[in-house]
Amino acid sequence: MIALSDRLKHKNLLVAPGCYDALSALMIERAGFEAAYVSGASIAYTRFGRPDIGLVSFSEVADCVAAIGDRVGIPLIVDIDTGFGNALNVQRTVKLVARAGASALQLEDQVTPKRCGHLNDKQLVSTAEMVGKIKAALDARPDDKVLMIARTDAIAVEGFGAALDRAEAYVEAGADILFIEAPSSAEELAEIGRRFKGRVPLLANMVEGGKTPLTDAAGLEALGYAIAIFPGGTVRALVHALADYFDSLKAHGTTAPYREKMLDFKGINDVLGTDDMLRMGRRYE
Repeated sequence: MIALSDRLKHKNLLVAPGCYDALSALMIERAGFEAAYVSGASIAYTRFGRPDIGLVSFSEVADCVAAIGDRVGIPLIVDIDTGFGNALNVQRTVKLVARAGASALQLEDQVTPKRCGHLNDKQLVSTAEMVGKIKAALDARPDDKVLMIARTDAIAVEGFGAALDRAEAYVEAGADILFIEAPSSAEELAEIGRRFKGRVPLLANMVEGGKTPLTDAAGLEALGYAIAIFPGGTVRALVHALADYFDSLKAHGTTAPYREKMLDFKGINDVLGTDDMLRMGRRYE
């Protein structure tokens, strides 16, 4: 597995779909993607059936990352929200989640509890507090191969210019990757690229129906972005598929009409590697 820090030296954009458990991460790896994004929102959606409003704890994120890291070999970019508290909380979160297998940790400047970057009425900590949290995170990581992503949600709260100012401070604090959340137009996306391209790797967040216009990988790369995450798209596709499946089952009383859209028993065991695991177990009999 190539280290994420080495992969970002390449010029072509890295696409990281969102995952929330080991199976979704495995499917991302099998599809040929080079990294997965462990989405706090998607953990909330799937584990609790709740929105992304700060209900997920740091230990639940660490447990999720550990399970994923045990199953896949691709780098994991992990959403750690606000670090779940102050600078000391950030350090504990960074240590645990990095130990669990994260290649990069995304820290944001909202207050605790936070909310999804594409929801309204967010609140921010001060720039100085966020700078302190970034420095605390950098001090707590095991080595510089674990990258720190600084995210600002300031566009919706303080305006685009203030968001750029915060971003400058976060880069100065030592952030390895910059994530300016929820630009509301193609012009804002482009201006972020012009301002920071070549200075720090830029991350773009593509949210279907969110505040930022959906832009494909080639378009984002042309603007100067290094990473594109699609954090909640996996769950939105899943919910759509499950609704279709359950409608069919309820209408027909059998899964037979849906068989073309689903795996059978052998198919799911092939994905999971059941035969390989059983073969390995027989070595110890």
